[in-house]
Amino acid sequence: MTAPKPLAGADLCVHCGFCTQACPTYLTLDDENDSPRGRIVLMKAIADGSLAVADPAAALHLDQCLGCRACETACPSGVPYGHLLEETRAKMVERRPLSLPTRVLLYVFATPTLAAAFFSAGRALRALGLAALLSRLPGRIGIMMATLAVSHRARARDYRPRAGTPSREDVAVLQGCVMEGLLAPVNRATERTLAYNGYRIVSSPGQKCCGALHAHAGARDAARALARENIAAFEASGAAYVAVNSAGCGAAMKEYDHLLADDEEWSARARTFASRVRDVSELLAAAGPIQAAGQPRKLAVDHPCHLQHAQRLTDPPAKLLAALRLTDAHDLPDASSCCGAAGLYSLENPGLSQRILAPKMASIAASGADCVATGNPGCMMHIGAGLLRAGSRVSVRHPVELLDEAYSREANV
Repeated sequence: MTAPKPLAGADLCVHCGFCTQACPTYLTLDDENDSPRGRIVLMKAIADGSLAVADPAAALHLDQCLGCRACETACPSGVPYGHLLEETRAKMVERRPLSLPTRVLLYVFATPTLAAAFFSAGRALRALGLAALLSRLPGRIGIMMATLAVSHRARARDYRPRAGTPSREDVAVLQGCVMEGLLAPVNRATERTLAYNGYRIVSSPGQKCCGALHAHAGARDAARALARENIAAFEASGAAYVAVNSAGCGAAMKEYDHLLADDEEWSARARTFASRVRDVSELLAAAGPIQAAGQPRKLAVDHPCHLQHAQRLTDPPAKLLAALRLTDAHDLPDASSCCGAAGLYSLENPGLSQRILAPKMASIAASGADCVATGNPGCMMHIGAGLLRAGSRVSVRHPVELLDEAYSREANV
């Protein structure tokens, strides 16, 4: 009989408890099993065979984890919690299949033709006003419709780099599934702002969904297949960097080397690829970025978990927003706390997701802001849906959209 394989990195946890006050589910549920250190105990027990992989109680507590990785920022011992969670969920999926809606969505996102049709239908619901109307319904349907209702319409902008702007490296932009499907203006703004700061935008045919949702859910084979296709596609583009405007996608792609570590054919290519992935804020910060006067507004800033906690990026996003020269832009008091979006979490765990979102809604209301800036599509739509359902007129924008808006106004004055 093969001996159980230990869970690499789990023994780094010394159960100090610093992670508990950073964990949204622990703070919401007040249950040790829903804290990072409690879940690590469960994951180690599953790994050593003392707890059944399909144990329903363990599954409940592990399913309720957002995977926000705030515990990693708080942890003094360097526990790789995100990797532990993904590995454990992958083991669990082998014995306990994912829910049918999740399996369907993951398959759709990984299949470009189906994804195009799916998001086209979503845009149609939005354009007809049905999404906004149905957002009043309770439960999953209302949440999903509200999410569609607040996704963006296209904004046509046309401006060119200034004469004398230094020429920089070639950059290929991840189009993404949700971003291109429902928030395409953010991709166009990303391309324009990078070009305005001297980067040369090159195309990357053949790129796919990044696989982040698949990896988080435990569907590792699908995540690995998508990673290989993306590595090949972006290698063929010849770009020096791959720009990503989705915090979750960027975190996943920067960890392709971990995802493909056991693949002899792809591991070295994955390491090289991961070293070339940059959040759009990193590239813009490296370029300056060029400053422009942003539209006067009271701006509240919220930090996506996978930007701050997984990628450990705080300075580049701050430099991007500083380029707007806004005098009234401030972090929300709980800006480093998860909003409850977490990929498909709000559909799998709608009640708990909304409880986690509630403090964020209260912070936004207390801030008096008329706009919230956050750099991740899931966060944008989840927070936006919460505001819509609350009857708020506060908008949610990606930081790069605000910079794009400022560049367009300045260039066309």
